[in-house]
This record gives sequence, structure tokens and C-alpha cells, in this order.
Amino acid sequence: MRTGLLWDAPVTFQRYVEDCGASCELVTPQLCAAPFFRGSFGALIVPTGFANPVYSKTLVALRASSDRVRRYLERGGALVVFGAAIDRPDAYDWLPFRLVYRHQYGPCRVEPVESGLFEALFGGYDAAALECDGWFEEADAEVIATAAGRPVAVARRVGDGLVIATTVHEYPARSFLDAIGADRKETLF
Repeated sequence: MRTGLLWDAPVTFQRYVEDCGASCELVTPQLCAAPFFRGSFGALIVPTGFANPVYSKTLVALRASSDRVRRYLERGGALVVFGAAIDRPDAYDWLPFRLVYRHQYGPCRVEPVESGLFEALFGGYDAAALECDGWFEEADAEVIATAAGRPVAVARRVGDGLVIATTVHEYPARSFLDAIGADRKETLF
């Protein structure tokens, strides 16, 4: 499966995805927002810190590309988005559903609500001490996991596609590509 990583420059997350068995293409904010860009991906990943201007300019591009993101999902694409890493409740307003974020970094005891998807994403980690960079105060999505009763991982189907949003501040388990549908056809972004 070909995976897109939305970030400003090459990062170790890209190599991690490749080590998990998928090819991984860096999609910079400039490419994301460019009308001529036509990448096809089974999954898109937005790493932690996407909304924090100290780390990335990705949020601006995601907002400019919100229609493109929605179409990608409706056609069957998968999107995994991590924590915003800044106290911006509106950091996820580019998604085609409501998701309100609250930033607070620290170790958390994470409780799975939907164990299959949680295990696929974070299996192998000590759920009693996972680093999280916040929680979702409002989520028009299915809760996958909570910390102190607050959602820290959610999932939502959009058309034929799937969005997984999480504030867990760890690389996902090596099996995560299978969890989001490694057999998923590549979809035009």
C-alpha cells in the first residue's frame, strides 16, 4: 500500500511507515494545497504537531484542502491524524465532522473502548502509561479509547473511507496499516 505522510520535511515517521511494509511518500503543505497534485494513497497520515506553527505549516494546507480531504475519504481513503500539539480547539476543523481538541501533554492510563482497533493501533505499548498530548472535548465519531474518561482516540467513517484521530503521542503499532485497511485500494488525493 502506498501511504502519504503530510509534513513539511522528511521525518523518522516516514521511515517507520516504510519499515512497517508500506511505501511512504512525503506530501508537503505546498503539495497538499496545490491543485495540480494528484497523489494516490491507501492511507494518509498527519503526524503529531501538525497545528503547531513551531513544528509545521501543515494546518494551513489542510484547511485549504478540506474539500480534497473530504473527497479522498468519500472515495475510500483512510486518514490517520495525531495530536495538534498546541491548545487550539479548532485544530481539526478541516475534517468533515466535528472534533474539538484540548491540549495537555503527559502520561495517561489509556482505556480501550473498541479493543480491536485500539489493539491494532497501540498494541505492545503499556496502556497504563501512554504519552498523550490532550483529548477531544467533542467528537462526532466513535470513541476508540479514553484517558480519565476523556476520548483520546476516535474513528469515523466518511463515505467509503475512514478517519482515525488520536492524541496518543506514540508511533502506532507496526500492525496499524493492516488496521486501517492495507488491502484498501489507493485513492486519489
